[in-house]
Amino acid sequence: MPLGKIQTAIINRLGELGRLTPEQVSSILAMPEEPTGEELDKLLQDEHKVTPFALLVAKARAFGFAPCHVARHRVTPETFERLSQEFCEKNLVLPVGQLGELLLVAFANPFDVSLPAKIQEQTGLKIVRLLAPEKDIREKFAKSNEPQAEGFHDVVAQIGAEFGVVTDASEEELTDEESGPIIELANRVIEEAYYVGTSDIHIEPQEHDMVVRYRVDGICHEKLRLPAKVGPALVARLKIMCNLDIAERRLPQDGRIVFKQYTKKNLDIDLRVSTAPLNHGEGVVMRILDKQKSTLPLPALGFTAENLAKYREVIRQPYGMILHCGPTGSGKSMTLYSALNEINSPDLVIRTAEDPIEYTLPGINQMQMHRQIGLTFAAALRAFLRQDPDIILVGEIRDKETANIAVEAALTGHLLISTLHTNDAPGTVARLTDMGVEPFMISSSLLCVCAQRLMRRVCKTCRVAYEPEGREKEVLEKAIGWSGQIFRHNPKGCPKCGGSGYKGRVGIHELMITNDELISGINKELETAELKKIAMRGGMKTLHQDSLLKVKDGLTTMEEAIATVPPDL
Repeated sequence: MPLGKIQTAIINRLGELGRLTPEQVSSILAMPEEPTGEELDKLLQDEHKVTPFALLVAKARAFGFAPCHVARHRVTPETFERLSQEFCEKNLVLPVGQLGELLLVAFANPFDVSLPAKIQEQTGLKIVRLLAPEKDIREKFAKSNEPQAEGFHDVVAQIGAEFGVVTDASEEELTDEESGPIIELANRVIEEAYYVGTSDIHIEPQEHDMVVRYRVDGICHEKLRLPAKVGPALVARLKIMCNLDIAERRLPQDGRIVFKQYTKKNLDIDLRVSTAPLNHGEGVVMRILDKQKSTLPLPALGFTAENLAKYREVIRQPYGMILHCGPTGSGKSMTLYSALNEINSPDLVIRTAEDPIEYTLPGINQMQMHRQIGLTFAAALRAFLRQDPDIILVGEIRDKETANIAVEAALTGHLLISTLHTNDAPGTVARLTDMGVEPFMISSSLLCVCAQRLMRRVCKTCRVAYEPEGREKEVLEKAIGWSGQIFRHNPKGCPKCGGSGYKGRVGIHELMITNDELISGINKELETAELKKIAMRGGMKTLHQDSLLKVKDGLTTMEEAIATVPPDL
């Protein structure tokens, strides 16, 4: 055969993905002369209309790599903590994330088989190999010297205060939402939050001050304190940025900021904004949605090997309902997106109804909700059922109408994935029953429920090993039947973790897969505690047990595990 082994593998993978017809595959493989790699890429993209993303996926599969959207990853000084920038530029590799003992590295040259071993030797971590286009990696190096966070001191001086001390600024400047200093302050609050890895920004009016707090790794830290009279102007400016009514201060409002419209920096982020009237004025909470951030592969989310195998089997079922439950900020959306990314293929039609769309996924049709005009989850579901989908994702089941349509969709040949706010997996059944869904409908449609939380990872650089005693030892032995060396965080921390003793977060999961005994228990309307016992007999690990498995593996501490979920009764 004229084409080389790798080129043949790429063509065959494109055929498997449905990007080339069998006739096109045969005709390319029968070419009389072997083209170069660049010539083959040009032929596939120009003549056969293969998209760059499909070509990247095919190449990755041919080489045994995973595809990587390098453009969605942000380069910061932390990117080159494990591998120097000089080494990365020389070898055209880019670290795009670290998950416990796994280092995710994008390679431009998959033929250099010795490079992963060199990186593993340098870092002491296992390497997950990703494939990315060379030009994308080079562009990231070109952008790596972009300016980072600038702090607040200059803008605070402009608006006439230095952490609560008023200076020469006039009252008009402090209370005018269109003044230059207030505009600069609003932008700087958002930019600084993004650079330090914040998930939520809290702007809170108090009696004598206006406080700005950032939530990083699930914990809130005070970042800025200004005179109270600055608060209304800052809130008004944020309302203007998301097209809310600045005159309405008595009712809560929701909006969205497309931040690239307001900044000259290369920040492609959106913010989900919620305002609320509080006792000392209006407060604002903003959730940062980073469009440059890509979804993580399922193995990187913290699933144990047993839970991962079960979950992968469930998401490949042809129909039924999969629910994720947990509080806001517990990682539900990321898990749903990762699951969709894993099963996404050209032969499946996937529709999502979201509020808001947090990440844009290639090849998936996503719909943004607009409750003001009547586009609700229930309305979107009804529309989707007329559009012949295979898989439907609904952002949240929050009322009786949505719950009933979701169950009907799961019973009529669709795989439906959604989220629900309950404390644990067995409690989901009671929540659906409370919404008015009949127990026999729940048992017939439900495939699995995944309850989840996020726990802070203990810093691997400064963590302290010790042998648990007394109550800690009893808790470990009762929950997972094990006791041995575990770790506690270092209260002083180190430069890598910013002095907190923790860096990053890991997911814990309670995966309840339905079986005959559980279906019978749901139909009999058993109490949640009884359903939990049945699920545990079927192999379910509770959130508490899974958190202690993470303690056993050295990923987190006993204090963090107990603070996140209480012990089982």
